[in-house]
Amino acid sequence: MPLVSVTVLSVGLDPANNSPLVILGEAGGERALPIWIGSPEALSINLALDGVALERPLTHDLVKSLLDGLQATVERIVITELRGGTFFAQIMLSAGGRLLAVDARPSDSIAIALRTKSPIFVDEEVLGRHGLSRPGDGGPDGLAERLKRIKPEEFGRFTL
Repeated sequence: MPLVSVTVLSVGLDPANNSPLVILGEAGGERALPIWIGSPEALSINLALDGVALERPLTHDLVKSLLDGLQATVERIVITELRGGTFFAQIMLSAGGRLLAVDARPSDSIAIALRTKSPIFVDEEVLGRHGLSRPGDGGPDGLAERLKRIKPEEFGRFTL
């Protein structure tokens, strides 16, 4: 499967319905992939993006600590498919000379990738079918048009 490198463009609230949303952008390209996520994961991703370390670890910090203790590394995460309205992802781990594919939610995968400074990829077919062109191709419910009008400082952010 051909993979496309992406970065986290923004995370916060979809202004149309106040649902948590992460937007992945094609590295060096014009496509974006919006993925609606849960509030705890949105907060965790924001904390990682902002470089905030809490006194006690959140779940994704704990996962990173476990991986470090086991001398396992996250080689990459891949958003692999959209099935039944749900995105699927894999965390590709290197441990003991083996490469392991671990099924995970995209939001958890992204939060872990940010903490481990690991690359994030999307399957080309997923991005081609479900991605939006930046600045906008209409998309579902005019999402691309809404997103192109939102400046990062206007996008709802999760805070403690």
